[in-house]
Amino acid sequence: MTQRLNFYAAAPAAIEPLTKVATDLEKVGLDELLTELVKIRASQINGCANCLHMHTADTLKHGERPERIFLLDAWRESKMYTARERAALAWTEALTRVAETGAPDEDFDALKAHFSEEQIVHLTTLIATINAWNRIAVGFRAQHPNDNRLAAPAEPVAA
Repeated sequence: MTQRLNFYAAAPAAIEPLTKVATDLEKVGLDELLTELVKIRASQINGCANCLHMHTADTLKHGERPERIFLLDAWRESKMYTARERAALAWTEALTRVAETGAPDEDFDALKAHFSEEQIVHLTTLIATINAWNRIAVGFRAQHPNDNRLAAPAEPVAA
């Protein structure tokens, strides 16, 4: 896969507001590990390798256990996630797949036991923002430096 263009260089004014929202969301008081898990889960669903590289590394830096990252795609089957995290992950999946799910009442109602209304707005904005970043990165085939640095060796050509 080849990067289509450098969107930061091509149109920084278009990217700047999204960057500001992401930066502002870091200051609203949502748990760092929870926000990174949400970013990873949305990025898994959207198939965004660039964002997965970035957010798994960030999550590990914040002290997350690798097992919880490894099992995130199967969080419903694992006992490693709290009820609060489960509510956030269900909402992440519902909004990331909103055309399929319609953002069900049961997923929204589950949030209310664990988050204030203000936190629900922040979480929802976080989910919308990572989905926007995923679409930009996937659309332009953004390449994370580790993807190139750690690339698998080329397969030998059969004779």
